[in-house]
Amino acid sequence: MECGTGVPKWAGRCPGCDGWNTLIEEVEESVPVTAVSLARDIPVPIAQVDSQQWAARSTGNPELDRVTSGGFVPGSVTLVGGEPGIGKSTLLLQAASSLAATGAKVLYVSAEESKQQVRLRATRLGALEDSLFLASETSVTNIITSINELQPDVVVVDSIQTVSVPELTSAAGSVAQVRESAARLVSLAKEKSVTIVLVGHVTKDGNLAGPRVLEHLVDTVIAFEGDRHHALRLVRAVKHRFGSTDQLGLFEMTPQGLIGVPDPSRLFLADRRDDVAGSVVTPAMEGDRPLLVEVQALVTRTDLPSPRRNAQGIDTGRLSMVLAVLAERVGQSLSSHDVYVSAVGGVRLVEPAVDLALAVALVSAHTGIALPDDLIVCGEIGLGGEIRQVSNADRRLAEAARLGFKRAVVPRLSADPPEGLTAIRVDSLGDAIKACGLHRIERRAENDF
Repeated sequence: MECGTGVPKWAGRCPGCDGWNTLIEEVEESVPVTAVSLARDIPVPIAQVDSQQWAARSTGNPELDRVTSGGFVPGSVTLVGGEPGIGKSTLLLQAASSLAATGAKVLYVSAEESKQQVRLRATRLGALEDSLFLASETSVTNIITSINELQPDVVVVDSIQTVSVPELTSAAGSVAQVRESAARLVSLAKEKSVTIVLVGHVTKDGNLAGPRVLEHLVDTVIAFEGDRHHALRLVRAVKHRFGSTDQLGLFEMTPQGLIGVPDPSRLFLADRRDDVAGSVVTPAMEGDRPLLVEVQALVTRTDLPSPRRNAQGIDTGRLSMVLAVLAERVGQSLSSHDVYVSAVGGVRLVEPAVDLALAVALVSAHTGIALPDDLIVCGEIGLGGEIRQVSNADRRLAEAARLGFKRAVVPRLSADPPEGLTAIRVDSLGDAIKACGLHRIERRAENDF
């Protein structure tokens, strides 16, 4: 089964992921695990606890260090999940090479590929280091033996779904195998103070495959996201016991591997065309990182009884809400039109602050009036058509000013903009449309095909 949900008897439909005919019978087995022998821990005042042993070791990759709050912590276990082919192995092989270059001893265990395959990738990435050791192994027992003999500082296991405990008769990737394999590796990490990084598969819904206990066992869960049709890759921490989960790392996939993107806003706007109706720039927040993203809309008349509503990188629920508010509060109904919206660059915008930009892009596309190229739009739309404040408005506006934007349509009580950027404050969606110069709605409506 994909999601790891257990049921006591056969069922045609999985209650966890609603998949049909995905249940596989597994016999629960109990395997005695040698517990780590620990001396009694004497309670001490919290101010006297030495935190230096938990100092993070830099991965040599600024974007990955940003997400992990400085790097990997000794004795920690990190789980990296992502779709097949997204670049998980590439990212970790580059990180392993960078760590080895700083003097750390790194063991890379590939359970999915042969040594020759990994060597070819390492050659292409320039990741050949003397302190980087490679093993092609699927037995957890043998992996633990290699760790005890080599005494590495960092271990990468690619992946947790393809290794197995020989004492269990179930297949690799089963719930019992994943749970037992992870438990043994976590115990070893705590006992030896070695950093262990596990690669995890994901289901078709984007969730980590296997039992939920896997995510509870590890210290950090990193989601590796992106559209394989775009070069951009996003890395974010879903769980992190040693720091914040608000950080975002961005990479660009190139023939030489993953390269960090220090200025993603410029990357997103690099191919933007001026004087195109339906295009608007909005300052979005990914964690605590402001990003300027272009939102595009296309509106075309249709004779179909159910017009199409297609959204790429934008939540379809928010699109439906914005269309309803436009129809009821502004009198701009698109019930006889197909609507296509997109967040350019492969990024996904799910926060409410993108509402106003989405509405303005739709009206611009419908009227055929292009927005000024020095204008950004930001705000949340309420069901009454009011424009509500957004979080981190000062950081959003500062990013827009840095890239040369001159005007910003923002909620009435928004923070004051930095020097060089003029705030156009609005109370309602109707006011925002007028402020953007889109109030001449009749022009397109009269000559609409």
